[in-house]
Amino acid sequence: MKMIRSIIRPEKAETVSEALAEAGLTSLTKMHVFGRGRTKGIRIGDVVYDEFPKTLLLMVVEDEKLDQALEIILEKAKTGSMGDGKIMITEVEEAYTISTGMKGL
Repeated sequence: MKMIRSIIRPEKAETVSEALAEAGLTSLTKMHVFGRGRTKGIRIGDVVYDEFPKTLLLMVVEDEKLDQALEIILEKAKTGSMGDGKIMITEVEEAYTISTGMKGL
């Protein structure tokens, strides 16, 4: 299993989550976050804007669905401009459903 953390533009969050759901990847967590990338923000006059609103999508997928999820996120979240976001992938050793105690997704 893999955990996908996608930091994307807030205006793209609904488009991405709907496309994932249409592909059968319905389970995700969505959080509103603030941050900056490599540019360290932007300066307008004397004011530096260094924290921008973003949306963090967290999801865990089976290994065989990773490529499909990545393709959807990359396609639907992209505007082609700086600040489109970042995707990080990590290994998930185990997952449990709290209500049943069952192991797995």
